Amino acid sequence: MIIKKATSIPKDSAPKRFVFLLLDKFTMLSFAGALEPLRIANRMLGETAYDWILVGDGGVSIACSNGASFKLDFGLTEVARDDTVLVCGGMEIQKSATKTILNWLRRESRRGVVMGGLCTGSYALAKAGLLDGKKATIHWENQDGFLEEFGDVILTKSVFVMDGNRWSTAGGTSSLDLMLKVIAADHGEDLANSVADQLIYSSIRTDQDTQRLSIPTRIGVRHPKLSQVIQMMETNIEDPMSPADLAEEVGMSTRQLERLFRRYLNRSPKRYYMELRLQKARNLLMQTDMSVINVALACGFASPSHFSKCYRSHYNTTPYRERGSQGMPSPGIGVRLSI
Repeated sequence: MIIKKATSIPKDSAPKRFVFLLLDKFTMLSFAGALEPLRIANRMLGETAYDWILVGDGGVSIACSNGASFKLDFGLTEVARDDTVLVCGGMEIQKSATKTILNWLRRESRRGVVMGGLCTGSYALAKAGLLDGKKATIHWENQDGFLEEFGDVILTKSVFVMDGNRWSTAGGTSSLDLMLKVIAADHGEDLANSVADQLIYSSIRTDQDTQRLSIPTRIGVRHPKLSQVIQMMETNIEDPMSPADLAEEVGMSTRQLERLFRRYLNRSPKRYYMELRLQKARNLLMQTDMSVINVALACGFASPSHFSKCYRSHYNTTPYRERGSQGMPSPGIGVRLSI
């Protein structure tokens, strides 16, 4: 596809440079999703509109979460005021967001540069105090722990967020959406759409799109009242609603609600609700340093002993042993942390 000449950059303009800060065990998909649109945009424009460097602690090489290693261009070097720093996070972000990394982020932020967090990279920005009062997003599996740790950040469930000079993405392919937005702002929608076509990316999302699949899609059932009840359960984890209250909210009896869950999910409403609460509890145990008692309270358990009993029944271990044997953080339920 031919791009209109009007979208090309002026010959006397310097390329826009992106500084990719690669943290230990960063997610390759999020990194590649941000880098490849820039490469393709350059190719389609026939000139270098975008440039990039890879930096990291030590300045030699670093491995991503799938084990592949990347050669770094520089260590934690100074950046130019017009650069955009993108922090690439992934597995074990609490460990990889070291004091050295956080100090570098704080120092470079004072230059007024745009800083973004890809996947769990927004955790590092928040830990450095650079997202206070800002809207941000992070992978849905990390949201419980993030909310507990960073009360001054306005956390959303969006695919990506651009709040002034602070950007963030939720992980996975959301980096594509962010960079296509950047390319469209710099060189027009035609170029952004052409880059998306080259990537066989047919559904470009905006910052108004949320990162998780809808409840009907996740559970594989399209039943309005069932979806409504599950939404209420997910919203009321700390103060669980009774089956009678849930049923009343959707205009059915408790017995009808019971039959609905048995038919479509092969478990009782009470059991399904318990599994949601335990899933959040496990996320908090793995992603935060909250005490086990506080985790229990945050997930609607009034008694630590009851919490421990329920946790052991579901996961075959106690909350204390879970944290001690697995370390913190750890993958969440059913999926690997930060796809």
